[in-house]
Amino acid sequence: MTQNICVAALYRFAAFPDPAALRDPLLALCKDQGVKGTLLLATEGINGTIAGAATAVEAVLDHLRTLPDCAALEVKYSSADTMPFHRMKVRIKREIVTMGVEGVDARDPGRYVAPTEWNALISDPDVIVIDTRNDYEVGIGSFQGAINPATTHFGEFPGWFRDYRATLGEDAQPRIAMFCTGGIRCEKATAFLKAEGIVDVSHLKGGILAYLEQMPSAESLWEGECFVFDERVAVGHGVAQGSYMLCRGCRAPVSATDAASPLYVEGVSCPACAGSRDAQQRARYAERQKQVELAEARGETHIGDAETALADQKS
Repeated sequence: MTQNICVAALYRFAAFPDPAALRDPLLALCKDQGVKGTLLLATEGINGTIAGAATAVEAVLDHLRTLPDCAALEVKYSSADTMPFHRMKVRIKREIVTMGVEGVDARDPGRYVAPTEWNALISDPDVIVIDTRNDYEVGIGSFQGAINPATTHFGEFPGWFRDYRATLGEDAQPRIAMFCTGGIRCEKATAFLKAEGIVDVSHLKGGILAYLEQMPSAESLWEGECFVFDERVAVGHGVAQGSYMLCRGCRAPVSATDAASPLYVEGVSCPACAGSRDAQQRARYAERQKQVELAEARGETHIGDAETALADQKS
């Protein structure tokens, strides 16, 4: 089948004094162009994913590039056989990626390191390599030797880093390299480290996805797969779809071994969440799964199933 839906994941840290004023014109343009997806607006910029005909997506991107300091909007393209979203949403948020620390200016990030230069940097024994993603993401893949902060959400990262830095000594000035899925979390994480007084801090430009796309597997220092916030669930080298499924109960990646466990019930639970869901939650998830299966039998897509789960997880 021809892939005729253009998907654009985008972000830009920029100063929007009144993000609410940008919402209605942007939403109207997206609807007029038949573009669907989710965009987040905050005083610190814009973040989200949209999909539609290539010309329609470009019309929206052209509009976004006219916004203050958005000419260099960061965009990653992919394609899909069918529309991956059911509606268009433009939401106003406090942050486009939630850290919860006041005064961090992500427009002043650390040094960008190209994927082709990344291996040399993280192979230096004097460089501390930190994975800024959450624990369930790190669990299915990471770079060799990277530190896992074991966070459950990005808002825990600042506290973890302050505790970790204390173990290095009050006057320590470590060399730090960080990475995340597509780059946005590292823009903010490296800016945070600079605000904390760390001078030598770098991050992988374009994130893991750019590395997997550009780095030959024979030269790669990546181990495992990379969790992504869409229906692919995970990708490997060449950004090819990986081997994981998604638990609709907790939205964690599910391996073949997990799926073979008696604790895995499609649409309801997996080994990671089976013990933390009560009977009422399990009944609700089971009913949702039933509706998904009925919709599939009719040749339809159950609105709010995968799209809502992944959007909630990403935010």
